[in-house]
Amino acid sequence: MALTTSLAGRVRNTSLPKSHALLPLLEAIVNSIQAIDAQNGNSDYRGRISVSVHRNAQPEFDLGQGGLGRSLLEPIVGFSVEDDGVGFTSQNMKSFETLDSDYKASLGCRGVGRLLWLKAFDKISVQSTYTDEEGRLTGRNFNFSVEGEVEHEVDSASRTQTGTAVSLRGFKRSFQQHAPKGIEAIAREVLEHCIWYFLRPGGAPIVTISDEDESILLSDLMDEFVASEMSTTTIEVKGHKFDMLSLRLRTSTRNSVPRLHWCAASRVVVEENLSGKLPGLHGKLNGQESGEFVYACYLTSAFLDNHVRSDRTAFDISDHIAGELLVDEPSLGDIRDHVLQEVARILEHPLKDSREQSKQRIHDFVSNRAPRYRPVLAKIEARGITVEPSVKDSDLEVQLHRHLQKIEAEALTQGQQIFAETGSEPSEDYSLRLKEYLDTVSEMNQSDMAAYVARRRTVLDLLSRLIRADKEGKYSREDAIHSLIVPMRTESNEVSSEGSNLWIIDERLAFHDYLASDKTLKSMPITNSDSAKEPDIVATRLTGSPVLAAEGLKLPLPSIVVVEIKRPMRKDATEEKNPIQQCLDYVKRIRAGGVLTATGRPIPPTHEPPAFCYIIADLTDKMIERCEVSNLRPTHDGLGYFGFNDAAKAYIEVISFDGLVNGATERNRAFFDKLGLPT
Repeated sequence: MALTTSLAGRVRNTSLPKSHALLPLLEAIVNSIQAIDAQNGNSDYRGRISVSVHRNAQPEFDLGQGGLGRSLLEPIVGFSVEDDGVGFTSQNMKSFETLDSDYKASLGCRGVGRLLWLKAFDKISVQSTYTDEEGRLTGRNFNFSVEGEVEHEVDSASRTQTGTAVSLRGFKRSFQQHAPKGIEAIAREVLEHCIWYFLRPGGAPIVTISDEDESILLSDLMDEFVASEMSTTTIEVKGHKFDMLSLRLRTSTRNSVPRLHWCAASRVVVEENLSGKLPGLHGKLNGQESGEFVYACYLTSAFLDNHVRSDRTAFDISDHIAGELLVDEPSLGDIRDHVLQEVARILEHPLKDSREQSKQRIHDFVSNRAPRYRPVLAKIEARGITVEPSVKDSDLEVQLHRHLQKIEAEALTQGQQIFAETGSEPSEDYSLRLKEYLDTVSEMNQSDMAAYVARRRTVLDLLSRLIRADKEGKYSREDAIHSLIVPMRTESNEVSSEGSNLWIIDERLAFHDYLASDKTLKSMPITNSDSAKEPDIVATRLTGSPVLAAEGLKLPLPSIVVVEIKRPMRKDATEEKNPIQQCLDYVKRIRAGGVLTATGRPIPPTHEPPAFCYIIADLTDKMIERCEVSNLRPTHDGLGYFGFNDAAKAYIEVISFDGLVNGATERNRAFFDKLGLPT
């Protein structure tokens, strides 16, 4: 009993990923190349193929935000492909009307190309001229669709030469949206898919891609694309041979990473990024004679031809096979490993140069930008890290941090194993493993310390930028500087010690019992004040005990620190905004209303806790006048004033922004110098 085949069912069950939206067009172009190859069996005949892009006659406009009235490329509604090949001979037509035909199986064809046409297009029209069995030029016209299948039309046109014109019409929107829009992108995709035909002996037909009045000749694009061939080599994987064609591609935005192209039936099926899969193999390489290039490899094999999926978008080959030593067929992982070994041999000298440049790039970055990795750099390098010399600092930081995390995780596991042996008979290598573990812990501790110091250097650099005028002569607002020193509108339990940079003003401020930043006095638990005024920063610290132990559990007297920050180069016109007097008023209110510590313990009835007032402001004429009226003395460097107010029992220090940066830098200079950071 004969079986009946449903074209609609076959199309429905045919896979075409949206990412391969142009694959039906590429299949039509490959058909034309094969038709030209078959022309009289003449290997010297090049032939011509013309590909036209058809767009919607009604242009679309970008109506999105900021794009009103901006004309876009009209949507692509179809393509036409014309060639001067052998045409739809009787054998070709019979094959076309036979689903899953194996007529061109020797060429790697699966007989599914026309099903891909119907997957992405509503209707296909074919006009062809061929030479019949009696040697006469004969025409054949038909339409092809899911609904009508193959519908022949009467041919009455005069014929002068063989050839075929295929029109793909009604580009379905779901595929149209994922297809390249511009002619150059379309031409590049055609070239990359069919590049094997251009690289073979004798080359490819003359292929032109046209879009209205613009056209691209693929042979010209080929010259821009490929700098030179390197070699053709053969590798063997579990008894199967694979041919590798290595190319030097010209560097461009499109050709920016090394690639392995897995090919079948003379087409590219899968494109794989090889970046980082060999030490030194990243973007651009440098050939001693050819200059900069990007490596590309085209891999072909009868094994790949036999295992490509019918839609030619992937292979039916396992990536890795469990117990593969017992399996004769290679996995993709087996093939890839052998390819990479050969690539390492082919690119031996460029890769060596790249690794040296990578090492220098990492060392320069660690020395100048990220000293925290210096103590563990040897371990990171032992893990085989290589980067592209042009890698951005942010991306290099991510890679180094990823390796550091792995080292820390491995050290944690190693420590648990070592400590688990405590109390039992130690193994022979116990002492060696213990030493390695302790060395790693020491290096990580040094790394953490280096990170802490480097962070201080970065904070000071940022502060230096904030106090400078911009191109328009304007200065940063005080809240920007305030937030850098300590987050605004926060309390001690809302910000960690790492989250504030009070050390810029005074190292002792890093240790406090209570801290309030830009909070009203009446909202602070250390006061009973109903004042709505907001000091920039208020801190208390219990005295009479070591700083590190002063966590709000010991009494009596707390110290009070008030910090007031003004805008760089701010000039206040009224005496009411005198920051010195503001600080003294805050101290007075806190003393008058203080009843509890931050932990809720009562403060003894005293109104004379030590007070320290810091005013961060540039020394304008008005600010200098206020300092002198308050009997403050200038510092030796002329960048600040200091003194003690007997009536308020408060130490007062006015620090200019330059003095603030200089003072913090000098206090940390020894650390910066140790790490090689600029000061």
